[in-house]
Amino acid sequence: MSSFMSNQIIVGNLGRDPEMRFTPSGKPVTDFSVAVNRQYNGADGQPVKDVVWFKVSTWNRQAEICNEYLRKGAKVLVEGRLEYDSKTGGPRIWEGQDGETHTGFGLIAQTVRFLSSTKGEVSTHADSTAGGDDEIPF
Repeated sequence: MSSFMSNQIIVGNLGRDPEMRFTPSGKPVTDFSVAVNRQYNGADGQPVKDVVWFKVSTWNRQAEICNEYLRKGAKVLVEGRLEYDSKTGGPRIWEGQDGETHTGFGLIAQTVRFLSSTKGEVSTHADSTAGGDDEIPF
């Protein structure tokens, strides 16, 4: 499972506006979803579209910047540590408010690069002081 411990890089578009909250100790945390799309031709030659969703969590100053400047549809590059189910090594599995079972991957961001102009200001921000696992507000 050592491959899960390395940083992952994704490029995609925000599926919703970021949501910021604060840990009990006062650290800002901003979460947003990123859709990573790929298109290829299937065995029958027809185009196939595939989308994988990631929940991205940013911390501290980076959380404040992402909350202020990112919006639904913005294109971003995110580098971070992959979150996974420690029992299975696969994606996290949870039951949603709708009663359905959902699966997904999460990234604790170390770097977020803004690839589309949102307010024409900040384009890159890295934060090597991401919070520890004990303060992830899920």
